Amino acid sequence: MLETIALTIVSFIGILILLIFAHEFGHFITAKLAKVKVEEFGIGFPPRIASFKRGETTYSLNAIPLGGFTKMLGEEDPTLPGSLASKSIPIRFLVLSAGSLMNILLPILLFSISFMIPHDMVLEKVQVQEVAAGSPAQIAGIEPGDTILAINDREIKNRGDVGYIIQLNLGAETNFLLQRGELGQKEVSLKPRWDPPEGQGATGISIIGSDSTIVRESYPIWEAVPSSITHCWEILVLFKNEVVGWFVRGTAPQLTGPIGIAELTGEMAKAGLSPLLEFAALISINLALINLFPFPGLDGGRLIFVGLEWVRRGKRISPKREGLVHLIGFIVLILLIVVISYHDIANIIHGESTLP
Repeated sequence: MLETIALTIVSFIGILILLIFAHEFGHFITAKLAKVKVEEFGIGFPPRIASFKRGETTYSLNAIPLGGFTKMLGEEDPTLPGSLASKSIPIRFLVLSAGSLMNILLPILLFSISFMIPHDMVLEKVQVQEVAAGSPAQIAGIEPGDTILAINDREIKNRGDVGYIIQLNLGAETNFLLQRGELGQKEVSLKPRWDPPEGQGATGISIIGSDSTIVRESYPIWEAVPSSITHCWEILVLFKNEVVGWFVRGTAPQLTGPIGIAELTGEMAKAGLSPLLEFAALISINLALINLFPFPGLDGGRLIFVGLEWVRRGKRISPKREGLVHLIGFIVLILLIVVISYHDIANIIHGESTLP
């Protein structure tokens, strides 16, 4: 028990520090290149544990490992020489978005390493068990007993591949290559649904796996890097589809706080280094996208003010008012994290998983 808790804590903090460092380094390096004065580069939130100063910048390690910061001179005040606000709109846009850009680039490295590490993969024969009446699958001619060989020319190796590719193609024409007993191969086309009836899924099929074997695989670097780039792009598509699905289905997103993420980090760490790296990559992409949300206190909220200035042809909103908006947004974000964490803790106390 203690070993599991220790593994979870160490893995969670390690991933957090890596993702935070990548994000803040993006802000830091672009600010330095743009001649913006960086007063402090901090990992974690105060109180401060240790620090040193080199040149004009203080580098600090802080006690609360739930974030970080790149404190730049005059983020809202253009009257200060060397301040962020004194720079041109394109420069400010680049500096403010560079953190999220780094969190999108980092997963390419993490996925590449994960793909190169030898890891277990399930190979199985995937068959259609049931087809719902009136579903896209039934209309297309899919029948129980069909073996799914490929979807959109991508070989199906296990049941996970089927769900993954279907979710990538919600609302789009999707081609299934099937093996129907001794009758040979059959190709059908259908459109996975955004809002299927409960229990049916996007296509209306249920599947089973048979003849399963576990193989050990790894990619050479010249295959791992392109595969990693493709996988990162597909994750962005999945995220987009999930957001569209919220509106189409009229459902709210499922939220998990730091405690829930820590719990899942522990599970991934027990599964091995490769799953842990893939999980870190997924969190990094989510961090990038969340930070770009147009909410005060986040990078996206600051970008909105830069965009408003551009729309208003250089007319700024007063630094005092902008600073107040970001302060209120930051307080709301902290309160939201506290509320979500409270529910995560309550679930643990009642013996329930915090994972959605």
